[in-house]
Amino acid sequence: MPISRAVQQNTLAYITRRIRSAHTSTHTMPATPLSEIPTLTLLYKLSKLTPSSTTVSGATPKYNDKISLIRTDITKLQTDAIVNAANESLLGGGGVDGAIHSAAGPDLVRECRTLNGCDTGDAKITNAYDLPCERVIHAVGPVYGPTKRQGIHTQLLNSCYTKSLDLMVVDGCKSIAFSALSTGVYGYPSQEAAETAIKAVKGWLDEDEERAGRVERIVFCSFLQKDERAYEKFIP
Repeated sequence: MPISRAVQQNTLAYITRRIRSAHTSTHTMPATPLSEIPTLTLLYKLSKLTPSSTTVSGATPKYNDKISLIRTDITKLQTDAIVNAANESLLGGGGVDGAIHSAAGPDLVRECRTLNGCDTGDAKITNAYDLPCERVIHAVGPVYGPTKRQGIHTQLLNSCYTKSLDLMVVDGCKSIAFSALSTGVYGYPSQEAAETAIKAVKGWLDEDEERAGRVERIVFCSFLQKDERAYEKFIP
């Protein structure tokens, strides 16, 4: 069922209010270094994460020291790169996209203007300017309604994750934090999006062990509880 313009606007307004409220109360909060972002191994050890009661396809502890799960403001993470839930213009918007542009400062949008936009399912990389990370990777996720009907929504979302990982490696980054792509105004159901994201990342790691060895950490960063719970269901 297509997402109405009213629903899109209301969802965007809600997410934007939540993020602005968080920034108002945490704008002086220091950056979170990679060493303070818990791995899955640590989350299991501290009983903050429990194994799924049902068998999840592709579940493996192989990458538990390499993958992290955290619910926080992605603009505070001191990973080498963060992944922005961008739109095709790359010029900023609401929600996480707006928060990243706001925290990075005006130089980010100036650089983005030189990139000539970005296709859905693709990603482009920029400097991070005033953010605590080194790079911002702008990934354009699919709008769920139209791409669902076309049967290409999973392919496009999967591509956002794998192309972002390709860019981080080419740029020499060793750690990356993903926002929950397409789960805001673009209407992608959180559980379906989390399952796709996890499969994409694990598949990318399995594809080339030498390349995977150059990656220190991959962080799934949620801002809303619905996204955090979705990752917790499929991450084990």
